[in-house]
Amino acid sequence: MRFFGLSRKPGGGEEPMTAAHEVLPKPSLLSMLSSDGGGAGLQRRVSQLFFLVVLTGITIATVCPQSLVQADPHRFATVPALAVSASDGKEIGAVHYIVIQLDRDPQRKGPTVLFSERSKGTAVDEEWKEGVRVAVSAAAATLGEDSRNWTITIKNRSYSNLTQGPSASSAVAIGIMAAARGETLRPGVALTGAITTDGGIDEVGGLPGKLEGAAMANMHTLLVPKGQARTEEWDLPQLGRLRNITVIEVGSLREAYELMTGKQR
Repeated sequence: MRFFGLSRKPGGGEEPMTAAHEVLPKPSLLSMLSSDGGGAGLQRRVSQLFFLVVLTGITIATVCPQSLVQADPHRFATVPALAVSASDGKEIGAVHYIVIQLDRDPQRKGPTVLFSERSKGTAVDEEWKEGVRVAVSAAAATLGEDSRNWTITIKNRSYSNLTQGPSASSAVAIGIMAAARGETLRPGVALTGAITTDGGIDEVGGLPGKLEGAAMANMHTLLVPKGQARTEEWDLPQLGRLRNITVIEVGSLREAYELMTGKQR
């Protein structure tokens, strides 16, 4: 796996380029046939029309090659992720968003992971990046795809100067799967948990604060690792009822993906 700690696409952009072409107006059939009288004129105009049709076909084939009319090879997904920070001894939760772009590599030299960290709020630590690496492998295994075909660009959008830890890695895996399949994530559903190599979702901390952050972001469903909805420290379903949030435990990417997309994998 090719793994880059700091990268950006050439020119600083992350959006795929599109081509635009000017189409000149063509004379109408009526004007061509009516511009000259008589059988000879009509025959000449029909010949000119045939030549114009052939020329137009050649022009379209030249200006719009097959590569431009095929489906866009870039696939995107934006997935919410939950984080907590400490302030005066209290955990403050927040939702940030991770933008994922997946490109296909016909040379199968991947998986390549690029991190866009140039702007404020996009920096992540090494543990976060390692979680992404595991997420790539787990997502590919769950989908039954060859990750060598993938080039993945990750951009974290957070209010924090530096995002740390692996707790967003399961959400990243879901985003990668959605981008690979071209499927849409349901709004208002957030997932927290550390991804494992076999596609499991492992325990994380700070869940009460994360639930509060989800409520502030108008989320209606919070997915948490198995066994963490109720512990000796908290009762998330009870807290969720006070915040109009449904708390659901999930143990695998397959479970989480179905709840976040409505699609089975």
